[in-house]
Amino acid sequence: MSETTLKRALTGTVVSNKMDKTVTVLVERKVKHPVLGKIVRVSKKYHAHAENNEFGQGDVVTIEETRPLSKTKSWRVTKLIEKAQEA
Repeated sequence: MSETTLKRALTGTVVSNKMDKTVTVLVERKVKHPVLGKIVRVSKKYHAHAENNEFGQGDVVTIEETRPLSKTKSWRVTKLIEKAQEA
């Protein structure tokens, strides 16, 4: 079966990895305000599946839409783009 539907992919920062096999990813977009015309940042958090708990807080990752895995989780982490800086 060939996959013809394109899955949405988003890039964001891991803000929490306290759950087992799940990370919280903050995705920010820049949108023009409808009345003011000013560019504003809009952010949203997504729960994403990370099978081996390999992603840490501050990592920049790409997430992809998938079937619902739990009540709040319907995304999975596909790729690590940038590792967080160690303090």
